[in-house]
Amino acid sequence: MFAVLNVFAIVSLFACSAWAGPVTIRSESHTVSFVNNCGSGTPQLLQGGVVLSSGEAFTSNRPFEAAIAYLQTGPCLLNGEECTTVEMTLVNPTVPGGGSSVDVTLIAPHAFNVGAGFSYSDSTCGGQTCADAGCTEAFHNPTDFSAQTQCETDNVGLTITFC
Repeated sequence: MFAVLNVFAIVSLFACSAWAGPVTIRSESHTVSFVNNCGSGTPQLLQGGVVLSSGEAFTSNRPFEAAIAYLQTGPCLLNGEECTTVEMTLVNPTVPGGGSSVDVTLIAPHAFNVGAGFSYSDSTCGGQTCADAGCTEAFHNPTDFSAQTQCETDNVGLTITFC
């Protein structure tokens, strides 16, 4: 009787799988790394006010949304206020235009303290560098949407460079 029930369970499992279609497991992984050419300061990576990294590479095995990074040189507050801040969302695209997006922000209360830039691990996605307070590549006001650099590559990583 036990053997018959096991066979029934296995047959039911395959029947349900065939009826529902193939099961797809989608993994996602994004790594953020830092290069500090300033000679001092500590890179900070935060999400939701929680410090995830103080300079070491960080890997998220799921979508990595609404995170920020900055170089703590002394005056930076917890969420990058008073400092040059890199904002990021790293996600595998599920629809066209729904992938990763990264920018440098100098919108108050953020302010230039060091040069900052980034590049995606997929070289076709590009990046940005903001070397001074007047750089045109950064957000200076909330309508500077051209400051965003998007990437439609699965599992894309990011290198953030200071100075």
